[in-house]
Amino acid sequence: MSKKDRGGPVQDKLTRIAIVSNDKCKPKKCRQECKRSCPVVRMGKLCIEVETNDKIAWISEELCIGCGICVKKCPFEAINIINLPSNLEKQTTHRYNANSFKLHRLPIPRPGEVLGLVGTNGIGKSTALKILAGKLKPNLGKFSNPPDWTEVVTYFRGSELQNYFTKILEDDLKAIIKPQYVDQIPKAVKGTVQDLLNKKDEMNNQERVCTTLDLMNVRDREIKDLSGGELQRFACAMVCIQRADIFMFDEPSSYLDVKQRLKAALAIRNLIEANRYVIVVEHDLSVLDYLSDFICCLYGVPGAYGVVTMPFSVREGINIFLDGFVPTENLRFRDTSLIFKVAETATEEEIKRMCRYDYGNMQKKMGGFELDIARGAFTDSEIVVMLGENGTGKTTFIRMLAGRLEPDSGDKAPTLNVSYKPQKISPKSQGTVRQLLHEKIRDAYVHPQFVADVMKPLLIEQLMDQEVQNLSGGELQRVAITLCLGKPADVYLIDEPSAYLDSEQRLHAAKVIKRFILHAKKTAFIVEHDFIMATYLADKVIVFEGKPSVQTKANKPQSLLNGMNKFLESLDITFRRDPNNFRPRINKLNSVKDSEQKKAGNYFFLED
Repeated sequence: MSKKDRGGPVQDKLTRIAIVSNDKCKPKKCRQECKRSCPVVRMGKLCIEVETNDKIAWISEELCIGCGICVKKCPFEAINIINLPSNLEKQTTHRYNANSFKLHRLPIPRPGEVLGLVGTNGIGKSTALKILAGKLKPNLGKFSNPPDWTEVVTYFRGSELQNYFTKILEDDLKAIIKPQYVDQIPKAVKGTVQDLLNKKDEMNNQERVCTTLDLMNVRDREIKDLSGGELQRFACAMVCIQRADIFMFDEPSSYLDVKQRLKAALAIRNLIEANRYVIVVEHDLSVLDYLSDFICCLYGVPGAYGVVTMPFSVREGINIFLDGFVPTENLRFRDTSLIFKVAETATEEEIKRMCRYDYGNMQKKMGGFELDIARGAFTDSEIVVMLGENGTGKTTFIRMLAGRLEPDSGDKAPTLNVSYKPQKISPKSQGTVRQLLHEKIRDAYVHPQFVADVMKPLLIEQLMDQEVQNLSGGELQRVAITLCLGKPADVYLIDEPSAYLDSEQRLHAAKVIKRFILHAKKTAFIVEHDFIMATYLADKVIVFEGKPSVQTKANKPQSLLNGMNKFLESLDITFRRDPNNFRPRINKLNSVKDSEQKKAGNYFFLED
């Protein structure tokens, strides 16, 4: 009986899932401890098999008793045994192969409405998009003997998905996906923005879409010369101008500032028509809230299995994700709730702020761009968040503080040791994460305090033996934050720490940065467009105003409430707070709440 046969029909009886990592399992380099230590194997049953010509070990989920001995004995930490909730046994939608990731259930899109998907990275959101786009046929867990489409449609009978898949098969619905990693676009296509848009303009709405997404002034540029934010807006525009039935956006807000995020949301909502499906995966919860009509949450164990909930209203769906509890299934999938209390700044008595740094008025001209910086001061144990549109000079200001740019006139910036995490992370290292940390921050990465405060919460230890070149965007971001904080400095300049991180990781990263800055008695200047993360981090804010890429001004650091009010007034947006978990929620434009708050001048609330 071959392994393939054994992986077939017994799938239905599973109550646990065994994951063997392709990257970590190295049967030729170990003594096959998993097989030797397995009590079921000792009884003479073939629970674990490791053959010399196999690339990875194979574990029978039917015979496994869930003792977990193989997990502890594996020298490469390649095995994970997880007990599944029993109600999921017959709800497997797709599984790539034996001992690999498994997706249960699917999101249910509805025509004429925007479906938002929220969940951590590695939980199956992109797999679900591929299936709903018709690019991946769900195998219902029968990876060795995949069912045909008739069987798949029969499996979903009685649900809205039956009609959906029937339409995909019979009416040949066309689906377009905006990819998650827009920085890969220049490698795939060449030419100017205008040429590429002309090729795909099937709806004759190019002018309107380009105006909404602020692309009018970059249409003659080459794709390779676009910044991250411009690439993102270009990718969204390419989807919006094509004729299709299913529109999918995978993280449309990365690299965009708050104003552009809302414009992208507007462009996506403009796609709504009675017979069209729109699906969005988004980690910025305030944008997801603003954008969606209903929400499906995904929970599970990243890289092992993912489960899709039934659709909920927007507020309820996001709150379920943050609470970590699904009331309809009476199931808790996270031990702790995520609550967005605004930056609780410790009092002056608690933290003896030893150093105060002053910088004077500074001016800088770069080509046709002019930046005027107002005099200001900052102290240690303080986080200053920079708020402003892209192109208002936030990175220029950071580089002037870092001493990498001299001001043209005015006072010089104080000479400080600076550690800088740039906005774009391009991994040049050819070795593993461990080698990179050893080379760059040798003292910090072995220090117990640094390990406890930074590396453990960012889950860096799981990445130590992986090649830097093979890391995903979110994993690279976590490594970059670790490298930045590990370098001894007076001031930490962190440009967009939330890019590519999921909602949960964003909160962990914000806590890590906040705790590290307070403990180390240092200062951090952070550029952040995720509103929830910015409000969580900020002790003070610097608001940038003016005409992006032409003439702008950086105001002096001010308190969170005053700064946010000033910034939101310039964007013409108001925020309210959710009474349950205090997360900021954008008011719909011209709604009753929006009009009331604007009249009173309250664009932002610290507490309701």
